[in-house]
Amino acid sequence: MAEVATFAMSDQLLVVIDPVARMMDGESVRIAKDVLSAGAATKVCLPEDPDEFARALARRGSRRPVVVGDDRTLTRTVTLLHRQRELAECVLSVVPVGGALSLARSLGVPTGAVAAARAVLEGVERRLDLLVDDSDGVVLGTLRIPPVREPLAPDGADGEGAGAGPAGGPGAGAGAGRPWLRTCQSLVRTLVPARPASAGSGSGPSRLRVEVDGSTLVDLDQPVEAVSVTPGVAGVAAVEVRPVSVGAEATPLRAEGRTVTVSGAHFRYGADTAVSGPLRRRTWTVGEGGLRLVLPGGER
Repeated sequence: MAEVATFAMSDQLLVVIDPVARMMDGESVRIAKDVLSAGAATKVCLPEDPDEFARALARRGSRRPVVVGDDRTLTRTVTLLHRQRELAECVLSVVPVGGALSLARSLGVPTGAVAAARAVLEGVERRLDLLVDDSDGVVLGTLRIPPVREPLAPDGADGEGAGAGPAGGPGAGAGAGRPWLRTCQSLVRTLVPARPASAGSGSGPSRLRVEVDGSTLVDLDQPVEAVSVTPGVAGVAAVEVRPVSVGAEATPLRAEGRTVTVSGAHFRYGADTAVSGPLRRRTWTVGEGGLRLVLPGGER
């Protein structure tokens, strides 16, 4: 992770506030707006649906984008910028507000409104590795096979990549054309506890081939309990495979590499805020320094 630059108080900001964040914690949103407005020239956007969200980002011009929302908002934004091939040029800031904040926390973003807003104004740009798959999906945190639990997909998500649904076009979900209904549906999904993944739904793989940089770490003849892939540092991912235990607990198999391919029986994987699959093969490649994120100064 490289520390690149600090930011001047004279920077112009585009603050895009997720509607679910406004409904769930309006006070934190207000506090973040006040801190940001006091420290920089700020334009605030209040999109009501995914199309408005995408248009606000696309029209940011020279303003530095700041998204206010939970982990779903973060993955939605990164996925949108990636698919528009603008992620590499965009220095992104996040003020976490909402129910699911574990991803933002794991990346080093403060989860308090005041601390996060101050980091936007006074922090440094850091380049973080991410994973890009062969269907143009993006993973920021650890992906797991099978999913530890099935988080509810964001409104309109199709399950094929983190944040794919909210960044998509119109007509996604039953609330298409009715922004207020989509907002309420998203809020309900956020508040309702996620259901555990069940092996009967095909989310519990038993035999998979895992290849790291072309070398086989585990093959189809060895049943596995779990696989995890985590973006690391210096352009490599950390891969861990837990074989099925017979008696004593089996020793995990570990490797590092730039490309990871999983194939075999139909499997699902959980990454960031979404569950994808079932599918028979997927390849992830490390995007070194692919996420330019503003974080507090000093060591993480």
